[in-house]
Amino acid sequence: MSSDETARTRVDVQPIFATPVVFAPLPNADAVNAALREAILARAETHPSTAHSNLGGWQSSWDLPEWGGEEMRHLMTFVRQLADRLTADRSGKPAPQDWRTNAWANVNRAGHGNEFHTHPGCVWSAVYYVDDGGAAADPSLGGEFEIQDPRGVAPAMYRPDLVPAVQGGVSMGASETIQPAQGTVMMFPSWVSHAVRPYTGEGTRISIAINLS
Repeated sequence: MSSDETARTRVDVQPIFATPVVFAPLPNADAVNAALREAILARAETHPSTAHSNLGGWQSSWDLPEWGGEEMRHLMTFVRQLADRLTADRSGKPAPQDWRTNAWANVNRAGHGNEFHTHPGCVWSAVYYVDDGGAAADPSLGGEFEIQDPRGVAPAMYRPDLVPAVQGGVSMGASETIQPAQGTVMMFPSWVSHAVRPYTGEGTRISIAINLS
């Protein structure tokens, strides 16, 4: 078969072991963000930071739904409904759950980020961006959400310079970065190893992390 014949042959590429990363805009996000920003920054003034994955910045305790007000309840309801929509049993039938949840706030300024980590004991994890610190408009400010290939480095061990010519092939054995977008919920399986690259802007970057188990 000639190379021309190969080029004309239909090739069906199927992402068999794809990892779902879901993006959903929160309804009424502008009003929700204004209230959450005020509540979170006020809390940061009166409560010390916890120390988990954060590299600098301020991280609240895991009880944000208890002091985040009506807007936080609105966000949690949306995230639970989104998780129900994304969850099925092995036969493909919808499998809504009585989700147990926790949530916390992150406030990052210049130089702050989060090291790689996972969320054991959970099914879904989500992050909501109250304020992207201007990074959506100017990606040079950093603060990207970074996820590692769950297959580890194996796909890049023999010829790290070669990758499959398919969507996502470039990140095999490496990682992907995602630019934060204010007003957006991002949801992913809790076993995905993820981090936040340092933010270099002069603003205040505020996000909310949520676990569902």
